[in-house]
Amino acid sequence: MHDIALNVIPIFLLIFIGWALVRSGFLNANMGTDLGEFVFKVAVPVLMFYTIAHADFQGASPFRLWAAYFAGVGVTWTTGHLIATTVFGRDSRIGVLAGVSSAFANNVFIGLPLVSHMVGNDGLVALSILLAVHLPLMMVIGTVLMENADAKEKGTQTRGILAILKQIGRNLITNPLVIGVAAGLCVHAVGLTVPGPLDIVLRQITAMAGPAALMSLGMALTQYHVTGNLGLAAATSVLKLFLLPLTVWTTCHLLHLSPEWTKAMVLTSSVPTGVNAWLIANRFGVGHALAASTITITTILGVFSVTFWAWILGA
Repeated sequence: MHDIALNVIPIFLLIFIGWALVRSGFLNANMGTDLGEFVFKVAVPVLMFYTIAHADFQGASPFRLWAAYFAGVGVTWTTGHLIATTVFGRDSRIGVLAGVSSAFANNVFIGLPLVSHMVGNDGLVALSILLAVHLPLMMVIGTVLMENADAKEKGTQTRGILAILKQIGRNLITNPLVIGVAAGLCVHAVGLTVPGPLDIVLRQITAMAGPAALMSLGMALTQYHVTGNLGLAAATSVLKLFLLPLTVWTTCHLLHLSPEWTKAMVLTSSVPTGVNAWLIANRFGVGHALAASTITITTILGVFSVTFWAWILGA
């Protein structure tokens, strides 16, 4: 486990460096936002394009991978919702946010560099397939459930199914991650070879993705604090760091995913909660403290959870 921890610690050390640069005043917090935009819209899509374009799928189906991961998400999300509403007696809006905070892993900014470092190219292929649908699907589901809960609490009307389907389609078409995967699949299917100079440039951009993602996340974390809702935040943090990877690990084995794809799915599910939980809370004006506390707690404890799951997987 000591050797595994030595591989995991640099991932979280880069997050800490980003946090310290902004916290100390050496860099402006706005730089973290701009760097995050570059990572999400350029560096990671290029990495996904390059990975998929050069991938060897060996006849593997993406549907079993999606089923394995999202089955774990469903179990964890439901558990978080029920704990918030029944154990802690919160309303349905906090229930939805507790579910999001428990099940929304930071797959792009932490999961991707982690899987790249610990599993390698086969793991990146699996994660790229997941990321093609993860963010749009999770954000749409979270938003729709929160809209329904908000309407229930306020006695207002919710959107129709057609409007929801339009939003899903729009999110998929315009998502940079989906575009990167789709472009990579086209190049892979046609059998095109990326010209030498362009290949060098693409590889240089992909090399930026991991470190830039981790440091930009650290810079963003300066705005989140552990405040209020500590009991519920502790519960959602445990669900995120242990129940989600446990259920994903179980479903991966039940669906007979390859060892590399299993490692990729379990490791990325074990990372801290993504900032998207905060975005949903901010949009609906409820649950800010819960989202912020869960993000902060899971990030602080993430080095231990990731090390534990990497040890279980023999990564």
